[in-house]
Amino acid sequence: MAPVRQFQVTFDCADPWRVARFWSEVLGYVLPPEQKDPAFASCTDPTGAGPRLFFQRVPEGKVVKNRVHLDVRVGTGLVGEERLAALEAECARLLPLGAVRGKLLLADGVNESCQLMQDIEGNEFCLD
Repeated sequence: MAPVRQFQVTFDCADPWRVARFWSEVLGYVLPPEQKDPAFASCTDPTGAGPRLFFQRVPEGKVVKNRVHLDVRVGTGLVGEERLAALEAECARLLPLGAVRGKLLLADGVNESCQLMQDIEGNEFCLD
């Protein structure tokens, strides 16, 4: 049996279209024009390199911390003040889209700095 090499990330949410538009802006993904069902939405990486994101309406709201989250890699290869500046610039770009800033985790000698964030429905993600 061949190993699975493609996957999608699925988000449970209250408003699939709103969350899909948010993540397409964050990641530079595109929304397929043929989507019609208000209970489902998706967005894809136009380069084909990243996974498809799928959003499905669920009746219950988010009540606890995510067990899985996305790391948006904006500071790869950067350290110190240069990395902090890249994290801050991306955070500033995402706040007007509805993102919420969380705690800034500073470099500790093992891990580099990262900015904790939440999307428009409270799902946690990191700027890394």
